Amino acid sequence: MPGLDSPEDLCNNVSVSGLDSPEDLCSNVSVSGLDSPEDLCNNVSVSGLDSPEDLCVLYSNRAACYLKDGNSSECIQDCTRSLELQPFSLKPLLRRAMAYETMERYRQAYVDYKTVLQIDISVQAAHDSVNRITRLLIEQDGEQWREKLPEIPLVPLSAQQHRREEPPSAEVLQARAEKAKQHAAQKAEVCFNSLKQEGNEFVKKGLFQEALRTYSECLKLKPEECPIYTNRALCFLKLDMFAEAKQDCDSALRLEPANKKAFYRRAMANKGLKDYLACSSDLQEVLQQDPNVAEAEKELEEVTLLLRQSLARGSPSNPRRTVPITEVEGTEDEDRQAAEPDRTRAAESSTTSTSTPGPAENHCGGGGRGGEEEEAITINLQPSNAYEFNQSLNAARAQSNLPACAELLSRVPPETLPVYLSNQLDGHTVSFIMQSLDTQLLQKDPDLVYQHLSHLHTADRFSVVVMLLKSEHDQMTRLFDRLSAVDSDAFSKNDVQNLANKYI
Repeated sequence: MPGLDSPEDLCNNVSVSGLDSPEDLCSNVSVSGLDSPEDLCNNVSVSGLDSPEDLCVLYSNRAACYLKDGNSSECIQDCTRSLELQPFSLKPLLRRAMAYETMERYRQAYVDYKTVLQIDISVQAAHDSVNRITRLLIEQDGEQWREKLPEIPLVPLSAQQHRREEPPSAEVLQARAEKAKQHAAQKAEVCFNSLKQEGNEFVKKGLFQEALRTYSECLKLKPEECPIYTNRALCFLKLDMFAEAKQDCDSALRLEPANKKAFYRRAMANKGLKDYLACSSDLQEVLQQDPNVAEAEKELEEVTLLLRQSLARGSPSNPRRTVPITEVEGTEDEDRQAAEPDRTRAAESSTTSTSTPGPAENHCGGGGRGGEEEEAITINLQPSNAYEFNQSLNAARAQSNLPACAELLSRVPPETLPVYLSNQLDGHTVSFIMQSLDTQLLQKDPDLVYQHLSHLHTADRFSVVVMLLKSEHDQMTRLFDRLSAVDSDAFSKNDVQNLANKYI
């Protein structure tokens, strides 16, 4: 009933469903065939009721019927009878107040409404009616209107339903908080789904700026939603905002490290930023997850070509440093004397230094100057650091000495090989190592070959170098075919095939 402005509204909204005890009424009243409140009132017999509570309820219910039918005087009489049986009963008081107000007997109505509020201060209809009647009494009786009111009865404490509102318990507060949280979550979910659908529709229509705004609103509601990051990354790509697209793909991959769509779109962002190496790496990850992604394969071919062109002319972001070389005039004897201490130190640095076998007694060059015998190049087969390893490897490669390379690889732990090679790795070095593994070590120690191959591809710049070795793919394929044919407890044929995908 809150919000009603007049007693007529109140009356129109009172129904027989508000009766206190339909069971009591039905058991004492025969209502079959009755068409109006008069029929009900004329057929009510109170002679058989002994309980004051039952009579009080019956009079109050009949008063409700009179009030509904607009018979305010009979309603007032029945409410008064009900209150004589049960003083300070809430419903008879409220119904009598409504009837008084309908008959414009505002003073009596005011008293009944104030009595109702003493019993239960939460009855909003009584509050509204008191405010309305107060204005009418001021207009009717002036400033002295209170002096003309009948005495307002004092309701005893035993009849007051809400004397003091106790603070809610901790359990009630927690339940309220959880309910509010659930409601907020449900509201946010509805809003999120609506915004997401709106963003998807914008993308379909090619309205990427609008979609970008909508997806950003989605992330305010759910900042951990991976698909929204990949969707917004697509919008950034369409708007040539490559740095922002890359950032969104990074966020998506933090949430879902194997998200194929995030890898592909980050690759496109890196391509736009001209970071072809990072682009290639992401595209390879996509193809490793799903080799049937034709778009990724096509993009990889294109970016590989761009990478080669970039390396050929020197990357503008990382230009090669030019080292000036000054030629100093001197005699051959002076040069030989200057180089002698270095060779002496190299010979003393390892007890296993060897004069490597090879054609013409493995002397460097194809004949001495003026018939003079050349000095042999020594190879340190027990390097203790990256510098010594690379010196020995370069010496072996300069002589095409595959056995010496194999000896080096057999003495260096496989996990150390990528560290030793570091940024010195190039195509010639990889090709030389692969050839040595194939022709020298595979028959002797296939397990060691597998271990070296398992670690070699983790070296810095390996992915770039291997892309530039298209002509060496036959050699690599032959090596992995022979390795997969080996019966070993350390690896399976499937392991070799997975490893081959890193190289070929």
